[in-house]
Amino acid sequence: MNDAKTVRAAAVQISPVLYSRDGTTAKVLEAIAAAAKEGVQLIVFPETFIPYYPYFSFVEPPVLMGKAHMLLYEQAVTVPGPVVDAVSRAARSYEMVVVLGVNERDEGSLYNTQLIFDADGTLIHKRRKITPTYHERMVWGQGDGAGLAVLDTAVGRVGALACWEHYNPLARYSLMAQHEQIHCGQFPGSMVGSIFAEQMEVTMRHHALESGCFVVNATGWLTAEQKTQITPNEQLHKALSGGCYTAIISPEGAHLCDPVVEGEGMAIADLDFSLIVKRKRMMDSVGHYARPDLLKLQLNQQAWAVMQAQGAPVPQLPAVEADATPSDAVPPTPEPTPSD
Repeated sequence: MNDAKTVRAAAVQISPVLYSRDGTTAKVLEAIAAAAKEGVQLIVFPETFIPYYPYFSFVEPPVLMGKAHMLLYEQAVTVPGPVVDAVSRAARSYEMVVVLGVNERDEGSLYNTQLIFDADGTLIHKRRKITPTYHERMVWGQGDGAGLAVLDTAVGRVGALACWEHYNPLARYSLMAQHEQIHCGQFPGSMVGSIFAEQMEVTMRHHALESGCFVVNATGWLTAEQKTQITPNEQLHKALSGGCYTAIISPEGAHLCDPVVEGEGMAIADLDFSLIVKRKRMMDSVGHYARPDLLKLQLNQQAWAVMQAQGAPVPQLPAVEADATPSDAVPPTPEPTPSD
C-alpha cells in the first residue's frame, strides 16, 4: 500500500438526455474531458446513468409502464458494445479511471450495472446490483456475488455499490474485507425529496468511517422539463425532486469539498491516502478490530449461470497449417505398387 500518494477524484451530478443512449453517452464523454482539465484521475457517474434511470417505474403503475419499459430496452447498453468502446477510448485518452452506471441489456433482460474502466481504457469490472429495490424489481434482474469484488486500478483499490445496496451491511463488509481504498457510490438522485439526500449522507459518511476508505458518491439530476417528460401529472413531480447528494468523503467521515445537492456540477477533491492508515490505526474493522473467531462473512463469488453443460466436451477440429492439405480435401489416389 502506498500511503504517501494523492489521487484527484470527481463525482459528477448530471442530467441524462432522456430516451437517448447516444445523447447521454455524449454528455459522459464531455464530462470526462472537462474533468481531465482539472487533473482528475478518477471520475464517478450516477446510477444507471446511460441511457437514464427508469424514473417511470417509480411514478407509474406496472400496468401502464410497458411502453416506457420497452423504450428502455431499445436504448439500453450492451457489454461489449459501442458505448463501452467510446468510454474506453476516453478513459485511455485521458488516463482516467471511470466508474459508470448503465442499464445493461443482456438478451431479454435488463440489469442495473456498474462498469469500471482502468486508466488504460480496459474494462476491468462489470457488476450487477444484487437486489433491485422495490419498484426496480419490475425493471431489472438480480446480480450475483461475482460482482462483489475490489479491483486494483491505477488510482488504488476500488470497490462500488449502487444505491440501497449500501443498506446491506454484508455487501459493504465484503468490499471492506478486500481492503478497498476508494469506494464508489451511485444513486439516481432527483427522487423522494430531501429526506433521501439526508439518509444518503448518513449512509455514505458512515461507510467511510466504518471501512476507513474514501467515498466518492454521485447522483443524477432532473430538470423541471424532464419531470414533465417522465409524467405530465404535476402532483407526481414532488416524487421526482430532491434526493441529490454528490460528495467526496474522507476516511474520517469528513467532506473533502462542498457536496453538490442541486443542479449539475462536479465535486472534486484530492484523496490523501495517508488518511486511510490514520483512521485504521484506531479502528480497522477487518483487521485488529475484527473478531473472526466470533463473526465471519461467507461470500459466494461464483457467477450465476442458467445452464451447466455436462458430459464430454465438443471435439474441436485440429488446427490446419497454412501449407497443409485442407482437412476436407479429397486425398490423392495412391500410385499402384509393383506386385511381387
